[in-house]
Amino acid sequence: MSELLNRRLALLGERANLSLLEQCLHGIERECLRVTGEGRLAQTPHPEELGSALTNEQITTDYSESLLEFITPALPDPADTLASLDKIHRFAYSKLGNEYLWSPSMPCPLPAEEDIPIAYYGTSNIGQLKYVYRKGLALRYGKTMQCIAGIHYNFSLPEKLWPLLKEAEGFVGTDRDYQSSAYIALIRNFRRYSWLLMYLFGASPALDAGFLRGRSHQLEQLDPDTLYLPYATSLRMSDLGYQSNAQAGLTPCYNDLTSYTDSLRKAVATPYPSYVEIGTHQDGEWVQLNTNILQIENEYYSNIRPKRVTYTGERPIQALVARGIQYVEVRCLDINPFLPMGIDLTESRFLDAFLLYCALNDSPLLTSTSCGNATSNFLSVVKEGRRPGLQLQRDGLPVDLKEWAGELLEKIAPLAALLDQSHGGDAHSKALDAQLAKVKDSSLTPSAQVLAAMAEHKESFAQFSLRQSQVHAEFFRSEPLSSEDQAKFEDRARSSLAEQIELEQNEVGDFDVFVGSYQASILAISN
Repeated sequence: MSELLNRRLALLGERANLSLLEQCLHGIERECLRVTGEGRLAQTPHPEELGSALTNEQITTDYSESLLEFITPALPDPADTLASLDKIHRFAYSKLGNEYLWSPSMPCPLPAEEDIPIAYYGTSNIGQLKYVYRKGLALRYGKTMQCIAGIHYNFSLPEKLWPLLKEAEGFVGTDRDYQSSAYIALIRNFRRYSWLLMYLFGASPALDAGFLRGRSHQLEQLDPDTLYLPYATSLRMSDLGYQSNAQAGLTPCYNDLTSYTDSLRKAVATPYPSYVEIGTHQDGEWVQLNTNILQIENEYYSNIRPKRVTYTGERPIQALVARGIQYVEVRCLDINPFLPMGIDLTESRFLDAFLLYCALNDSPLLTSTSCGNATSNFLSVVKEGRRPGLQLQRDGLPVDLKEWAGELLEKIAPLAALLDQSHGGDAHSKALDAQLAKVKDSSLTPSAQVLAAMAEHKESFAQFSLRQSQVHAEFFRSEPLSSEDQAKFEDRARSSLAEQIELEQNEVGDFDVFVGSYQASILAISN
């Protein structure tokens, strides 16, 4: 173990500091498609009983009107975060009628591109901005890709921890600078090791054959309706997902916050020839917010993002430049189709230990070679992570995936132990043991279990997914919320609808001017 990691573990293990780790915050965003009883994409509008997708903080839509997104508050105990997510699911099911929430990440059999409904947020300027942004996504990447769902795991270390480490390490600079550089260091390590998460939690080895819309591919035919790769862990995170030539040259450098925000700011301000050709309007209607590499910074697809809570009207980059990094958003997690919420406490506890390891371990700057290796390791694992004897690249040398995974888990073990010491009990160490079992036996991984379940039931991907969706619907519907919780959700839904109406009635200024000033806001940031 590195000297730096040892020192940090010793410092955090001191009695005076041990309670700090109980103050990490955890938030979860879970996306899922609404589908019909036949397992087809629901063409109905976002249910009004769930509130306004624009102003309800817990239930919104992502790309499509049919793609729900459930958002928990950020809480110190992930058990409470998951309990909150569970309640959101139960409330949603009380309003979904005969529709289901699709259980995996890869979508149900989809209608023609033009029949996939884009999420609509009403007539306010901000609502229209969200809508036009999505029209731009459809234009740039196609609607099909935007129907893939995932789980985003938001994680922060306690604010009081940074000054403690900063002082111990004699860092010259402000607390905020130290905190941001520590989060960027976490992100660099995440880039190095996130292939491990894809092996352990990847759950999308197969997909509906119609998903590729006749594009050429390297997948194998499992049955007439299903394509797959025999050793894949997460086709969702493979290059089948977002293929963007415009973003190909965009590799925000994770060596410091400034270079990261600069590269994104440049991308939001740099025209891209084929988007320029299309223009922002067709037949007098907005079709994209601008003709730049990115319309807005959130269009950049990455496995992890540095984040800060934004003020009203503030852009993500503005918040980062002004106040530094507050938390990270892990974006590469598949929805586990065997779990009602797509994620459980064991996964969450392991993620905490993994992220803590990334945060506290040495994190040398990424060279272009090490950056390239991180990318190719990740892609190898998503496509063939369960292949016996699969080799990855480490420090320029080939290494067996299982060997490296075992070594990493051994190095993460002291962090799991520290979290257990802080929280009491042994939940984190047990979560780590569960992952070690998957490394020893790949048939225990979710991706292997998906293929095994489909084989056992002689089901296509769509049949398997619908069956799991029905099982989960029964799980949530069989035990409704308490009348008190139900009333709280209904109140929130009603007040969100009222908020949207108020926004629309009090809107000042023209949409074109609004977009103009929104674009200008990014150019005005000065470091």
